[in-house]
Amino acid sequence: MKNPYEVLGVAATASAAEIQSAYRKLAKKLHPDLNPGDKSAEEKFKEVAGAYDLLSDAEKRKRFDAGEIDASGAERPQHNYYRDYAAAGNGPHYSDDSGYSDFMDSEDAFAELLRRGQRARANRRGQDLHYRLAVDFSDSIAGANRRLTLPDGGTLDVKIPPGLIDGQVLRLKGKGTPGTGTGAPGDALIEVEVLPDKRFARDGDDISLELPISLSEAVLGGRVRVPTPTGDVTMSVPKGSNTGTTLRLKGKGAPRHDGGHGDQFVKLKVVLPKPPDPELEAFVSNWEKGKEFNPREDRAS
Repeated sequence: MKNPYEVLGVAATASAAEIQSAYRKLAKKLHPDLNPGDKSAEEKFKEVAGAYDLLSDAEKRKRFDAGEIDASGAERPQHNYYRDYAAAGNGPHYSDDSGYSDFMDSEDAFAELLRRGQRARANRRGQDLHYRLAVDFSDSIAGANRRLTLPDGGTLDVKIPPGLIDGQVLRLKGKGTPGTGTGAPGDALIEVEVLPDKRFARDGDDISLELPISLSEAVLGGRVRVPTPTGDVTMSVPKGSNTGTTLRLKGKGAPRHDGGHGDQFVKLKVVLPKPPDPELEAFVSNWEKGKEFNPREDRAS
């Protein structure tokens, strides 16, 4: 611990008024309320406040000068010759300036600022802690429970609400740093990153998906399995479907804030077999109506 006289910049023979004046000068320069976000100033202010707390108390100051306590106020091994020296009246004499009372009773606005600041620090709310958590696209739609491992090795259990969007911040109340005094603990703020899924795209509460189908399914229709974020479902493909035909799965989108769900839109894509099928090639070669059909003219009309 630093010598309190050195911290305040006064001599060991300084009067109570000189100590108070030095403290006020430094406090006005270093007070955290006047230096928001400046950690260095805050630490220096704590040193200054600690030094003043000791030297403004006549009894503490006397004991410090006698070597009975250190700069933090902790007891030191006792030496009788120090006590004898002080008791004999050879040491300096100090008057009791009643600590902070002259600050509290004055009309100085800064004294009131110091009083409020000290009370606030004694009962300060803990700091919020910030984390990031990656979740699968399907979990962001359906909801899930995930465990977040913290840098210190601890864990937090996080409930992912259904319909969560990328960048949304979840607040876990009371999971930040502890407060001081009667101050409440801070919160854990978790920014969620939704990992992309190459199958799905989201637009508000709706989801879209491109689904490959065979030529037979396109021509003849049929029942096919379709993936959704909450599991596969069966869907009917109408006869004569084309690439670009879009079907709707009602209620298979993301949950809405006002209740219900969005929809999932399934865009069909006709895919021919690979390698090319000789039988299919032979059929198309002999398919006269197929040769007569021009889809470009049909689209233009």
